[in-house]
Amino acid sequence: MPGVDILATAMTGANAAFLADLYARWVEKPDSVDPSFQELFAALNDDARAVLEDATGASWAPRPRGGFAPEEAAPAPAKGKGGAPVAAPGASRQEVLDSLRALMLIRVYRVRGHLEADLDPLGLQKKKTHAELDPASYGFTEADYDRPIFINGALGRETATLREILGILRASYCGAIGTEFMHIQDPDQKAWIQSRIEGAPWKAKDAFGKAEKAAILEDLTEAEGWEAFCAKKYVGTKRFGLEGGEATIAAVQAVIETGAKDGVNEVVIGMAHRGRLNTLVNVVRKPYVQLFSEFKGGSANPDSVQGSGDVKYHLGTSTDIEIEGRKVHLSLQPNPSHLECVDPVVAGKVRARQDMAGDTKGRKSVMGILLHGDAAFAGQGVVYETLAMSQLIGYRTGGTVHVVTNNQIGFTTTPAHAYSGLYCTDVAKSVQAPILHVNGDDAEAVVFAARLCTEFRQRFAVDVVLDIVCYRRHGHNETDEPAFTQPLMYARIKETPTARAKYAKQLIDEGSLTEADVQGMLDAYNAKLEDAFQASASFRPNKADWLEGHWTGLKAPTDETADSEYETAVSLDALREVGGALARVPADFNVNPKIARQLEAKKQAIETGEGIDWATGEALAFGSLLLDGHRVRLSGEDVQRGTFSQRHCVLIDQKDQSEYVPLNNIREGQPRLEAFNSLLSEFGVMGFDYGYSLADPQTLVLWEGQFGDFANGAQVIIDQFIASAETKWLRMSGLVLLLPHGYEGQGPEHSSARLERYLQLCAENNMRVVNITTPANYFHALRRQMKANYRKPLVQMTPKSLLRHKLAVSSLSEFGPGTGFRTVIPEIDAIAPEEEVKRVVLCTGKVYYDLLQARRDAGVKDVAIVRVEQMYPFPAKALATVLAPYKKAEVVWCQEEPENMGAWTFMDRRLEKVLKGLDIAAKRPDYVGRAIAASPATGLAKTHAEQQQALVGQALALS
Repeated sequence: MPGVDILATAMTGANAAFLADLYARWVEKPDSVDPSFQELFAALNDDARAVLEDATGASWAPRPRGGFAPEEAAPAPAKGKGGAPVAAPGASRQEVLDSLRALMLIRVYRVRGHLEADLDPLGLQKKKTHAELDPASYGFTEADYDRPIFINGALGRETATLREILGILRASYCGAIGTEFMHIQDPDQKAWIQSRIEGAPWKAKDAFGKAEKAAILEDLTEAEGWEAFCAKKYVGTKRFGLEGGEATIAAVQAVIETGAKDGVNEVVIGMAHRGRLNTLVNVVRKPYVQLFSEFKGGSANPDSVQGSGDVKYHLGTSTDIEIEGRKVHLSLQPNPSHLECVDPVVAGKVRARQDMAGDTKGRKSVMGILLHGDAAFAGQGVVYETLAMSQLIGYRTGGTVHVVTNNQIGFTTTPAHAYSGLYCTDVAKSVQAPILHVNGDDAEAVVFAARLCTEFRQRFAVDVVLDIVCYRRHGHNETDEPAFTQPLMYARIKETPTARAKYAKQLIDEGSLTEADVQGMLDAYNAKLEDAFQASASFRPNKADWLEGHWTGLKAPTDETADSEYETAVSLDALREVGGALARVPADFNVNPKIARQLEAKKQAIETGEGIDWATGEALAFGSLLLDGHRVRLSGEDVQRGTFSQRHCVLIDQKDQSEYVPLNNIREGQPRLEAFNSLLSEFGVMGFDYGYSLADPQTLVLWEGQFGDFANGAQVIIDQFIASAETKWLRMSGLVLLLPHGYEGQGPEHSSARLERYLQLCAENNMRVVNITTPANYFHALRRQMKANYRKPLVQMTPKSLLRHKLAVSSLSEFGPGTGFRTVIPEIDAIAPEEEVKRVVLCTGKVYYDLLQARRDAGVKDVAIVRVEQMYPFPAKALATVLAPYKKAEVVWCQEEPENMGAWTFMDRRLEKVLKGLDIAAKRPDYVGRAIAASPATGLAKTHAEQQQALVGQALALS
């Protein structure tokens, strides 16, 4: 050990306390110690420096010119009566060397002790002896084991024998819990974990009282009893049981109870399918009778509630429980089989609940628990995206407790094929989360670790991971044969008693419970299940809770309400009030000159009532909703400025970089607009904002893609939640997706937001899909999200070039009384009378302005242009009204996108149905646009221009 050898050579007659004092002074001020010690400390290797850091409490980082600088003040070393450093009487060179070696040994156990922890209940993990944990590696021999060694307060002692030191270290770091925490940079967090782990208090004789032990056994009894009962009653039915990982239930119960005692009043849980049924009934207390009814094919919804429903192991539920007189609301979020996609949804819901409760600093009142499988935690990228959000300003939630049910296998995939690191949880180190690995068959260790994780979250407001190493007693599902691929593992599993059986025997052997107590507990639970099973034959759900609580007052939409118009207009006075604030900045705020000109332009537009552009229309929508009492949350990459430098809803002082949000300064006491530039993530952030919208229906929540095709990376959230959650799980959302879309010749990347994909998902009035052409219509579309008496996701193809197009503007009157959202905008120019029009061009979005300009330039009077602003719900009535007067005209659909993309394949038959119902000549629309293509757009500007000119000319019959 070079560092130790240097110290031993350099020192004569000194001791560890004196060395600690010198080192602390050197850290504070290198030239305050003798030059020989300066040279010594500068030459130390990392291990020796770490030892001295632990001994002194000083934390150091590289100085610009060599040496080290403290991150925090080192504690003063112990002093004797005369102020001199305390020295061990008669300290010798050997004693100093022993101290340093012992401190190094202690530190290496803190760093690597988990490598020798007893974590595998099956005993299949090959036990390795790691040389760095062997005292012989530090020069100790058997003769040194019982000699007192000065360890300077480490392990809570001034002195200890090597035998005592090893006993404490092995019990603390190499038992049923393996702790990874030395990667954490925060010294307070490290010190807190260290103080809780060392000495392993859960191993103490009276760490758990008899009542606590009985409660742990009851959790295991319920977890195992549920699975056994279902296996007997529903042979061969898929339920993705928790057998082998029953300790997960005890862990989650411990997390909830510990959090409740420290002020948590709401817990949001997310998990995939394994163990969901067990969690539903034994944690979130879904009635057994209801779940048994669903096993028999009954619906989870009352007869009066529509919806497609879903399989049992995707469903969620919620309930209120009482813990020591405190009411705690629990909710388990529904989740499809896309495993980890619920992670950001839970985080977003937690954040919303905290914001609604005003818990925006500590964020301790609402807690998220995420249950993971080992293969999914290591393999799914959204796990990292969710972790990466955990400490960001717009997304932090005060920490999530992650519980990994580590079956040591995926479907059939072993760890050697499932992840590259040492543990499935290694990804959590990216955010310096502490990780506690625990043997899933040591029930008390599991509960102790779960409590510690929760206490850590409550104290430090960061994520923490509990990795319960267990096994999966059956295959991936109950009909699967796992021995095909893991014969040795499943041979061992067959001969391994259950966690409940092991713990029951432990409690009987130690006298905490009798055999009669244990059997009575199991019999009582089975009797409860049997009663519920018998009652399930006549069970009918009598209520749905999806429109209660924060959703009270909102209604389930019908076909009629989906087509209804809602009051979205705003008084001109209110619009001018918002506009005034929008263009107003404090006198001492140094606004960028270019933005100052933009603000002046907005002010002129509001005052004159003309030329209101897209960004101003959006701001008027946000501001007016704030005045109506709604909060607004805008999230996504670079949303504060806007990808195209159009929004600037957050202004940055050019001298000190302070921020000013004009829309938060309209009136005193108004709600706030929050705009958060997100991390470079789509899947995670869209999921977060979707979760936020689930929790708070009175806040307008918007996610914006930097470009529309960026939403491709979040397709799972769109497919599995946004488009289908209402029919699957009775969960409404008003989330707005803002997707920049339009063909400007910039190549295949970012031209198309893939409008066709959203339209393909449309059915049962599940969401709104629009491609709007005027700022005023955009204004009304946003306000409709909050003014309708139900919530629907809105997919908005937002413009790029139209943001500054001279024709894409609105007048103030179009936002005011008597106005509203228009699904279809008819012809606006003075052209020939309807009976003389030869062609009607139907289009949507940006291509309208290309058509309009070309028609005006060519002086065409017999071609009408009609804009379809909303494609879904399909505006059949509005279109029929607009098209009916054109008795002799042919009808074409014009789009920029290739024929196999865009709206054509969705609109074709629907337009035909409208036309066939009218007394006009046209009975089918024709297509005008780009030819079918594999790529969304050409990468050649010249080719783009030629294509665009051709399709515009063809649409207007100019060519």
